[in-house]
Amino acid sequence: MNRFRSIATGVALVALLATSVASAQGPPGGGRGGRGFGPGAPGFVLNELNLTDAQREQVREIRERYRQQSQTLSRRLGELAAKQRQAIETIPVNETLITSATQDMTQTQVDVAIQEARVNADIWAVLTPEQQATATKLRAERQAQMEQRREERRTQ
Repeated sequence: MNRFRSIATGVALVALLATSVASAQGPPGGGRGGRGFGPGAPGFVLNELNLTDAQREQVREIRERYRQQSQTLSRRLGELAAKQRQAIETIPVNETLITSATQDMTQTQVDVAIQEARVNADIWAVLTPEQQATATKLRAERQAQMEQRREERRTQ
């Protein structure tokens, strides 16, 4: 049961990372003030930082620069999750196959996390110190809201 829980957690993490990368890319065509910016800030809306037109263009260029690699990693993650699922469902149990599939998927998760960190760092560098301070404040507020919701769900 613990092994299944670990695998399920891994699959959930894959889904979370894949959506993080997808949201970090923003709307198709590099729309204004997309989502996904900010170290540790899923769904962060750049419009709340009152970006200048020049900053919006820089963010669009950053997203575009990473788009192809992010799409490739996202596809790879999906393929590896399917491969892992297939390994898990193999009868008789083949622990070597499961281990190999999980290790491949884990390495790709690392690659996704590094990619997301690079996108976030590049966007962060575009912001003024005041915008960075606002972003940090908004991130802390959102984190507190998420924690509050988690606590409410636990007590229900």
